[in-house]
Amino acid sequence: MEKIVDRFLKYVKYDTKSNEESGTTPSSEGQKKFAKELAKELKEIGMTNVFVDENGYVMAELPANTDKPIPTIGFIAHMDTAPDMSGKNVNPQIIKKYDGKDIILNKEQNIVLKVSDFPEIKEYLGKDLITTDGTTLLGADDKAGVAEIVTAVEYLINNPQIKHGTVKVAFTPDEEIGEGADHFDVDKFNAEFAYTVDGGAIGELEYENFNAAEAKIAIKGRNVHPGSAKNKMINSMLIANELIFMLPDDETPSNTQGYEGFYHLTSVKGEVEETKVNYIIRDFDRGKFEERKNMFSIIVESLNNKYGEDTVSLELKDQYYNMKEKVEPVKHIIDIAVKAMEKCEVVPNIVPIRGGTDGARLSFMGLPTPNLFTGGHNFHGRYEFIPIFAMEKAVEVIVKIVETIE
Repeated sequence: MEKIVDRFLKYVKYDTKSNEESGTTPSSEGQKKFAKELAKELKEIGMTNVFVDENGYVMAELPANTDKPIPTIGFIAHMDTAPDMSGKNVNPQIIKKYDGKDIILNKEQNIVLKVSDFPEIKEYLGKDLITTDGTTLLGADDKAGVAEIVTAVEYLINNPQIKHGTVKVAFTPDEEIGEGADHFDVDKFNAEFAYTVDGGAIGELEYENFNAAEAKIAIKGRNVHPGSAKNKMINSMLIANELIFMLPDDETPSNTQGYEGFYHLTSVKGEVEETKVNYIIRDFDRGKFEERKNMFSIIVESLNNKYGEDTVSLELKDQYYNMKEKVEPVKHIIDIAVKAMEKCEVVPNIVPIRGGTDGARLSFMGLPTPNLFTGGHNFHGRYEFIPIFAMEKAVEVIVKIVETIE
């Protein structure tokens, strides 16, 4: 367990922020570098069949150490960090025996992790925490998952008295931009089922996630001199504003929770002549998901009727679907995880993922893949933190899952 912190602190120093605009896989050079280092480390600790493919996917195998027929399972985490904030020059801080008060992340810039904003942090009174320095994200999503998997398989290698079947591991690029499963070779991975280690607080276990789509809207305007613009100018930004207010204002991420879906405005870039508006669409219920997508079609048709044909164009693209329908037929893999957590004195908290993981798409590719906790909080931003004991428990749970499968 003493290695988990050192390993994690080493991993977050790699700048692996993914880039949706690159058009390459992996989408950033930092991911290539990290993949090569991970492969080197996996070989050093004794994994076999270690390789990095042309798309930056890392795979390795821990052979079975028993003749007993035990299903081959896998553990998967992603190497990239979110584009939402810088992952360069990450300088983690270790807060010893957290005292329950606000944490000053950066005194010079007056960046404070406030208990009033993030009250869940008080649950870790007396525990050691790893935080950011306030200027970057931390990268626990999902380098904590990577570190936990590597530490767990190293433990299994060093403790051969624990009998197990074949264990596969994989580390994927570009999960944060929805491309983590694009080039995942399920046949080569050759596991009966797997777990992503990509969840949040200790105890989280997830096998339901959003159905997800993105909507890209382009609006054409007409620019003329404002002094003589009457009945001539068409300001595309104002049409964009009209479109935004045609959607329900209470169905946004900041107004929803649990199983409630939403429309999330992710970007608006415009001038009078042209404006581009991007949304993501999320819902657990497949029927409601289709209704949400159709809402955009209705709005675009309405605006084109008002301002002229082809003023507004829409590109809708499905991203992933709710893995529940693929995991429920093999629900025993959830039971295995629950049993392992309980043996490790971790209270299972089965919750829906208000997001997605590689496992969502992998489940539809023939590899049922629910999601385990990493222990982290506040992913994708400067207030990210992770309790060290939660990382240690994640390692214990991975080991116990391997030990539990018969």
